[in-house]
Amino acid sequence: MKKYVKMRFNADIENVTFARGTVASFLINEDLTLNEMNEIKTIVSEAITNAIVHGYLEDATKEVDFEIILENKILTLIVEDKGIGIEDVAKAREPLFSTKLETERAGLGFTIMEIFSDELKIESELGKGTKVIAKKSIK
Repeated sequence: MKKYVKMRFNADIENVTFARGTVASFLINEDLTLNEMNEIKTIVSEAITNAIVHGYLEDATKEVDFEIILENKILTLIVEDKGIGIEDVAKAREPLFSTKLETERAGLGFTIMEIFSDELKIESELGKGTKVIAKKSIK
């Protein structure tokens, strides 16, 4: 059976915590280890933080779409913004690359998401936004 949640919230950095709590609540009955749950919450944190900080340049009047899908023990996390987009997705996926180095951003968001996901897809178009789709098998 497919379980899912779709939500939209304003691009306020405080909503990262809300999204982490939402995914944890969604998965509460899945008997995940603490490590698995932390990896999933980290994927969510990184994707939503990227949307807010890089996609919307921290403009809290904008909105982030967040979708959680669980089907056949495959968890799919989708985070989408309608922000500035990514000029070069391959370059953005490189470890330590950041457009915000002056604000002490480590440039590891996509790298961390990739490590904790079984599959990571990033779709982006300049001026139209970015969609991050992370998939992870759960036992």
